[in-house]
Amino acid sequence: MRKLWGGAFDGDSDDLVDRFGQSIQTDLRFWHQDVAGSIAHARMLGETGILAKSDARRLVEGLEQILTEGPSKLPQDVEDIHTAVELRLGEVIGDVAGKLHTARSRNDQVATDTRLYLRARLGEIGGRLKKLQQVLLESARRHRRAVMPGYTHQQPAQPITLGLHQMAHFWAFQRHGRRIEWITEWFNFCPLGSAALAGTWFPIDRHATARELGFSGPVPNALDATSDRSFVLDALHVSALVMLDLSRIAQELILWSGAESGFVRLADNVTTGSSIMPQKRNPDMAELIRGRTGRAIGNWTGFAATMKALPLGYNRDTQDDKPGLFESLDLVADSLRLTSIMLETAEWNLPRMRKAAAAGFSTATDLADLLASRGMPFREAHEIVGRLAKSAAGGTPRREAVLEAVGPDLVDEAMARLDPVRSAMARSSFGGPGDLGRQLRRAAILLRRPGFGSAV
Repeated sequence: MRKLWGGAFDGDSDDLVDRFGQSIQTDLRFWHQDVAGSIAHARMLGETGILAKSDARRLVEGLEQILTEGPSKLPQDVEDIHTAVELRLGEVIGDVAGKLHTARSRNDQVATDTRLYLRARLGEIGGRLKKLQQVLLESARRHRRAVMPGYTHQQPAQPITLGLHQMAHFWAFQRHGRRIEWITEWFNFCPLGSAALAGTWFPIDRHATARELGFSGPVPNALDATSDRSFVLDALHVSALVMLDLSRIAQELILWSGAESGFVRLADNVTTGSSIMPQKRNPDMAELIRGRTGRAIGNWTGFAATMKALPLGYNRDTQDDKPGLFESLDLVADSLRLTSIMLETAEWNLPRMRKAAAAGFSTATDLADLLASRGMPFREAHEIVGRLAKSAAGGTPRREAVLEAVGPDLVDEAMARLDPVRSAMARSSFGGPGDLGRQLRRAAILLRRPGFGSAV
């Protein structure tokens, strides 16, 4: 295996050592970022006079050729992506390629590459969040009056609307989008030029390379620049949070597409069949999202355990930040897309949902509220309606029982309050189903704006 070091060693490393420490297959994921960072570095070396302008120009031209070629011509019998790029550059422009590594280290290179890659991927994920929000908003508009059971403790609680339910998920993803913007703002500083850990005596211009690469500026402390991986932990954390909420949607779709609920039918393109049971229609994509959420959580907690005892300065342990990061980002991107497809193509059984909303005396609170609005202490009203619910044995009480509980003056209004549609739409306080129009308008404004400028 070809390396960029070895002059101080008398013998070759063991084959197992080479294989165990090799990262090229993982590193190829950000080959483009490595070459882009090298172009900025080479250009800066020429502009500061550290290298002759002719040498810097040849370096830049060779690196731009590598960008055009793509990763297929990069050697893979090497230790890492930095070695692969430098060796290929030598094949393209000759010995002058050896000057590229002046005033830098693989330590600041990999920190820069990872930030560049993460910035691009988080931007992509932000776009997919917006797409899912658009699907949720459109569904909420169509179903703003479609009544369904609202649940607490996974038991029917009060009637709500499917529109309110979809918008609850909308706001969760708005917060995730805002988190991504915060994270990007925090880590968008450039480590390049920090070298191994203490900078360099060459008169480099770290501000120039930071500007060229689109960073807000250089990381102010060279030791921190090469040691820090908190931005990776931040990205792993937000990936886990997004997956948690996608898993909650997946769980609902799994439950609601079953025969017991029958609220939704998932489309053919996101379901699978059984090899033995011809009638089966399995919500496999939702199940995989739910299951793989555990891997996103594990990547976050696993890398936190890796970092917890590392002293300042580069440590090879941090080489293992990238496999988990890449997996989590891929999981989030794919799961967002799949969830958008599942919701966009879902067929909701609105009559079944409305019927379920009326079951189980779910409008009991409306009746207690009616009594309280007429001057009865709410605790007394709660007790009366509770006894009424007990006598109804889990169903909606009959008119005779309601008459006995509330008296003849209130019985007609009380029976009207038991209607689930009226119950849902009467909850017009800020944030309730009867006030959904306000939410829809606010959400539409946020979606039209670039990014996620507000969490609400």
